[in-house]
Amino acid sequence: MAHTHPTVLFVCNTNGGKSQMAAALATLDVPHVFTAISAGLTPADAVNGQAAASLAKIGADMASKTPTQLTDDMQRSADVVVTVGDAATPELEGVKYVRWNIIDPSVFGAKGDARMDKLRDDLRERVNDLAGEFGTCCS
Repeated sequence: MAHTHPTVLFVCNTNGGKSQMAAALATLDVPHVFTAISAGLTPADAVNGQAAASLAKIGADMASKTPTQLTDDMQRSADVVVTVGDAATPELEGVKYVRWNIIDPSVFGAKGDARMDKLRDDLRERVNDLAGEFGTCCS
């Protein structure tokens, strides 16, 4: 698969929430900086509906996605693998890894839609910061 941008692989436990959100936000905000893909250690049956609804509010789409199993080939083909949350991503030699330690907004009392929107906003800021590390400023 030929592409002109670096590839960032976002990984979480189920690929139903956080990693899908990060990939969708990157596709919305910084498609000119890197290509975003996502996977999970133990894929869920479907994406998280609350997460998809939160993203839809800002024009990002993950509702049409399907949780995907993480493979060694996916990791090796990525320029960087970002573990979103506490997933125990198996690290391969020669692959660059970054971990985003996400604090669930429910710890601060956020519930329902407010919780998911805060998580979305946190991930959006991290995605844009990562894009800046690739040398491109984004809005």
